[in-house]
Amino acid sequence: MTPDEFRVLGHQLIEWVAAYRERLPGLPVMSPVHPGDVRRQFPAAPPEHGVPLEGLLPQLDAAILPGITHWNHPRFFAYFPSNSTLPSVLADLVAAGLGAQGMSWQTSPAATELEEVAMDWLRQLVGLPPTFSGVIQDTASTATLVALLCARERTTAHGQVRGGLQAEPAPLTVYASEMAHSSIEKAALLAGFGRDNLRLLPTDAHHALGPDALEEAMRTDAANGRRPCAVIATVGSTGTTALDPVAPLAKLARVHGAWLHVDAALAGTAMACPELRWMWDGVEQADSVVWNPHKWLGIGFDCTAYHVRDPDHLVRVMATDPSYLRTAQDGAVKNYRDWGIALGRRFRSLKIWFVLSALGVEGVQAQVRRDLALARWLAEKIDTTPGWERLAPVPLQTVAFRHHPPGLEGSGLDAHNLALARAINGSGRAYLTPAIVKGAQLLRVSVGATATTAEDVAALWAQLCETAAAIASGR
Repeated sequence: MTPDEFRVLGHQLIEWVAAYRERLPGLPVMSPVHPGDVRRQFPAAPPEHGVPLEGLLPQLDAAILPGITHWNHPRFFAYFPSNSTLPSVLADLVAAGLGAQGMSWQTSPAATELEEVAMDWLRQLVGLPPTFSGVIQDTASTATLVALLCARERTTAHGQVRGGLQAEPAPLTVYASEMAHSSIEKAALLAGFGRDNLRLLPTDAHHALGPDALEEAMRTDAANGRRPCAVIATVGSTGTTALDPVAPLAKLARVHGAWLHVDAALAGTAMACPELRWMWDGVEQADSVVWNPHKWLGIGFDCTAYHVRDPDHLVRVMATDPSYLRTAQDGAVKNYRDWGIALGRRFRSLKIWFVLSALGVEGVQAQVRRDLALARWLAEKIDTTPGWERLAPVPLQTVAFRHHPPGLEGSGLDAHNLALARAINGSGRAYLTPAIVKGAQLLRVSVGATATTAEDVAALWAQLCETAAAIASGR
């Protein structure tokens, strides 16, 4: 493809994306296809000879679009938001066009130095003190694994250069809430702690991890010859956006010499609003903090912000130094390949630069405050309407609730709410997530798509009421 051919097709694709965003509200939110439907649209073998790419454009509509669940749809209320605003789309285009490889400063100085700038912008945006240094990871799952590897090496005085965990005289333990994200367990397993040494502790009525439960677990383990190694404080749990109390958990971590990692994957964006920073009071005491600009901030996936208080320790744990990676600038610059697991690194800081430049701090704050207000409106409707039951506080933008018709309990109640979720999602008019929290089947409505309006939330509430009544009457 020549630059002139690229120019023509590129303009066509930009127009296609723009038209897609314009017609987004009219598309079914959740993809309606069945397993295998998309795959059958393509030949089983690659083409023997190249074809003009213009010929593929019709297949974007015929084969790809039906198999897309539209995360930027104004009535996407499932999981947590994952917005890709148009400034972020343009930044990805530039990054792909440049084809930069940012594994070291020398391989693309702009990639390294813009990341330094962008991560400090994000640090200031959410109110973290300048004692933290930041790096872009792909996802919070990877960042949490990195945090547990750093915790393991601090507790063992860098045992990885000796016999590793196999040579340690006592098992190392990791502590988190029973509401913690599944990536916590996965990271503990991948980091070699073992499931027997992971403590997922019970939570209080607000689904938060209490200091008493943590203190008892750590004291018991220490008395039994185990070594408390890491505490994960969740700020905005996936099921209910519960808030673990960071400050008292930090105090207990210090007493036992454990690493404190704060998982604020969704909630980090909310900290752009100073009035919300009470939610992670004590975060300055953390050893590491993770949050996802690719969720609520409008920066397209993937882009995770990972902040650490001791970057030298991070580099010591993660660094490799083969001769073919050494450069004359080593020691005078950051080589971000040594700040995480991956060697190769895309130019993701372009997305942060573009989006924060387009929105400004005020724009980010306005989006957060709008979504919080919409979630609280929905929570008030649930609280004041007979037959509906809210099952968790609403500190952020996610409402956890269920429909509870008179006389329906136990497995029948769970089945009713699961059927309600499937009916809403199957309609194509909206998309929400069913979840089980402490044994109860509930519905999650997570407000945060950039295009969502008050009318969209009101339409969802009307559909919930209508559909729940229809299902209940047909029992």
